[in-house]
Amino acid sequence: MLILRGAMIDRPAGPCKAFKGGNQLVQGGNMSASDTVLSAFETGVLRLTLNRPDKLNAFNEEMHLALRAGFERAHSDDDVRAVLLTGAGRGFSAGQDLGDRDPHGGGTPNLGHTIETFYNPLLRLIRGLEKPVVCAVNGVAAGAGANIAFACDITLAARSARFIQAFAKIGLIPDSGGTWNLPRLVGEARAKALTLTAEPLDAETAASWGLIWRAVDDAALMDEAFALAARLAAGPTRGFGLTKRAIQAAATHSFDEQLDLERDLQREAGRSADYAEGVTAFLDKRKPEFKGR
Repeated sequence: MLILRGAMIDRPAGPCKAFKGGNQLVQGGNMSASDTVLSAFETGVLRLTLNRPDKLNAFNEEMHLALRAGFERAHSDDDVRAVLLTGAGRGFSAGQDLGDRDPHGGGTPNLGHTIETFYNPLLRLIRGLEKPVVCAVNGVAAGAGANIAFACDITLAARSARFIQAFAKIGLIPDSGGTWNLPRLVGEARAKALTLTAEPLDAETAASWGLIWRAVDDAALMDEAFALAARLAAGPTRGFGLTKRAIQAAATHSFDEQLDLERDLQREAGRSADYAEGVTAFLDKRKPEFKGR
C-alpha cells in the first residue's frame, strides 16, 4: 500500500518508486503543493526525494519549506517509522542555489538570515527526529547538500558519488552543521583539509573515513537503502529514538553524565511496549511485532 498526497493507492509489493507532480506536504497543519520534494509512504517508510534535478537539487526557498514539511510530518505522524532521504536525477544536492544569490542584482545578502530561517531548522528536525533517518546519496553532494547527508543517521552512497565542501570556493564557511560534524567524524586535520581545499571526496574514501556507513554499487543503491529503511521501520523504533538521543548527547557529556543518561533512558525503554514485545517474542520463540511504542 502506498500513500501519496493523502490518497491511498494499491500497488504491488516492493520498494516505492518516485512520483512526479502535485505532492502535497503538510506544514503547520496546512496542505501545500510542491514538486520540489517528492513524498511517498510505504511499509512505515516516508521517502523524501529532492526534486530539482535540472539544478542538481540545489536548495531554494520552496524546496526548503517542502523538505521541512516532510520532516515535520515524520515527527508528528506515528505511522511514519523511518525516513529515507535521497535526490532525483544525477545528484543528491549541490547545496544552496546560487542563482538566488546573484550579486549582479545589487545589495548584500544576509546569509545568516538564510541559515537561521531555513538550514538550521531543517538540521534540527533531522537530528531531533527520534526515528531512523536513512540517506541515499545518489551522486554529487556539495556544500550544504553534503552536510545534510552527514547529519542523517545512516548514510549510504553510490560508488560514483562525490562529497565536496564547496564553501571555500566562494569565500564562505561550512554550514548545515559541517563545522560540528566533520571534526567529530574524521578529526580536525581531515576536516580542515576537506573544508579549505574543497577537494572532492569519493564515496569509498568517505566510508573508510567514517563519514558514511557504506558505499554501494550505483544500481543497487536505492534497493539497498529502502530495504534498510524498511527493516528499521519494522524494528523497535522507540528504542532506536532513545539510542539516537543518547549517542548524540555523548559529544557534550562527561563519562559520568553519559552513564546517568543511559540509566534514565534505559528505564524509559524498559517501560515501553516494544521492550515487552521483544522479550515476550524471544521467550515464545517467535518473530516480534514492534509498534514503535
